[in-house]
Amino acid sequence: MARIPDAFIDDLIARTDIVELVGARVALKRAGREYQGLCPFHDERTPSFTVSPTKQFYHCFGCGAHGSALRFLMEYDRLEFLDAIEDLAKRAGVEVPRETRQRNEDGGLRRMYDTLGEAARWFQARLADSRRAQDYFARRGIDAATRERFALGYAPEGFDGLRNALGTSSEALRLLEQTGMLAKSDGGHVYDRFRERVMFPIHDRRGRPIAFGGRILGKTTADGREAGPKYLNSPETPLFHKGRELYGLWQVRQAHSKIPRLIVVEGYMDVVALFQYGITTAVATLGTATTPEHAELLFRNAPDVFFCFDGDNAGRRAAWRALESVLPRMKEGRQAAFLFLPEGEDPDSLVRKEGAAGFDARLAAAVPLSEFFFAEQSGDVRLDTLDGRARLAERCKPLLAQIPDGAFADLMRQRLGELTGLAATAPVRGTATVRPARRAQGHAAAPRRSLVRSAITLLLQNPALALALEPPWRFAGLRQPGVELLIELLDHIRAHADVDLRAGNLIEHFSGREEAAALEKLALAQLPGDAATWQIELTDAIAQLSRQTRQQRIEELMGQGELDAAQKDELRELLRARAG
Repeated sequence: MARIPDAFIDDLIARTDIVELVGARVALKRAGREYQGLCPFHDERTPSFTVSPTKQFYHCFGCGAHGSALRFLMEYDRLEFLDAIEDLAKRAGVEVPRETRQRNEDGGLRRMYDTLGEAARWFQARLADSRRAQDYFARRGIDAATRERFALGYAPEGFDGLRNALGTSSEALRLLEQTGMLAKSDGGHVYDRFRERVMFPIHDRRGRPIAFGGRILGKTTADGREAGPKYLNSPETPLFHKGRELYGLWQVRQAHSKIPRLIVVEGYMDVVALFQYGITTAVATLGTATTPEHAELLFRNAPDVFFCFDGDNAGRRAAWRALESVLPRMKEGRQAAFLFLPEGEDPDSLVRKEGAAGFDARLAAAVPLSEFFFAEQSGDVRLDTLDGRARLAERCKPLLAQIPDGAFADLMRQRLGELTGLAATAPVRGTATVRPARRAQGHAAAPRRSLVRSAITLLLQNPALALALEPPWRFAGLRQPGVELLIELLDHIRAHADVDLRAGNLIEHFSGREEAAALEKLALAQLPGDAATWQIELTDAIAQLSRQTRQQRIEELMGQGELDAAQKDELRELLRARAG
């Protein structure tokens, strides 16, 4: 498998503003030359998460999470390495080398992506051919630009349209089956899964179609019902797991560099209609209840999440399932609320009737998670009796124990105390946690260092310092810990002289190697002075290392006893250089 060139990765990291990248996901405040916030990788009340714009890396003094912009995307957005590279490349306006990208992707998966991409384009072309499908979208008020934005299409009637168009070989047919585009009858006959349906491609985080949803436009039965399921989704495939995906998230991320909120609705058309009317933060679960993976994905992208459900019993049950997934993820700064819709209405119909302003007004009046929680838990409880209040307390305690430690958890327990008469500070069974001792916050104090460690620390502070030094490295033979690492750092920096390298680049270069932990610790140091001072210190350290290497060789020769002529000449030169 081909590797992404180190030079390309270094350039990509150098082009990325890590404060902007992290700040779009974590609330940061300036603290001196750096930025601080609550760590997104563990629960905490006091900020221990630091982002350094000068070194282009992040570090948490609480849990130890650290890395470059690339590492942050992989850990926070849960992206694979290549996906994170693609994301950074798009932000920087550069292309990942095509050959490298193709070789790094699994060949089988790449062919599946290609097949679904071809299917999406075929459905779009069929929409252009179908007056009936176009009329459907026109009646729903969806214009051409929105259809293009969501790559909407049409699957015509007939059992073999897509199969005949794309299944031109046994391999193509296999891929169509593998991606869920074909179905098989009990008799073994293969046919198009989607027929007489307007088509909604489901995109992954890189904008690639990974599945489809189809809304029927077929004939109705004698009693007026549609013949067949109203909506049909792709089955689970190696590319598509419905409990982990959100329809419309790709489009939301294209519309916003920093997503202010996410609105979770139930249907494809709800998402599309809201976008049409200017509400560009809507996503939909794919025919399934809100899963913990959905909740994590939602909060990874926005601090505020609104769930839209019907106001009937079924809608409230769905809302409670969403609450159960969200509750363990209610860290500091996150908010969730529930909008219960009037009978017979959905977001699509409401926004067409009331416009964006009307829908926003409904969101502003949505029920906060805390209010919904206690309303549901106390609905059948008599709070005017001791027994009822005790029952409510016992019901709530195990659920409240799931909330991450912080102000929200404290306020929820306080509210339970107000409702039941229990002291707000009373321990909630099951909430006791053992907290690891936190390392002192702030920057690591600079430890007493050898010359090698000092040189490495200076290079991490400002890699460009290496450009003023000229090889060969006369200290290469010095028998001291870290010499090989120092030489590798110097060579790497000089080999990438055209890139504005920072500590984040160097740490990323050593990612996965045993040296990475030591480099991370040294990178945390805050050194006094400026670049000019550091240059003098580095030059002096390298000179001292060269002198130590010379002394090491003198001692070796003097300890050998009988020397040949060449060794005697070498010793004389070394002694003369030392004296000079």
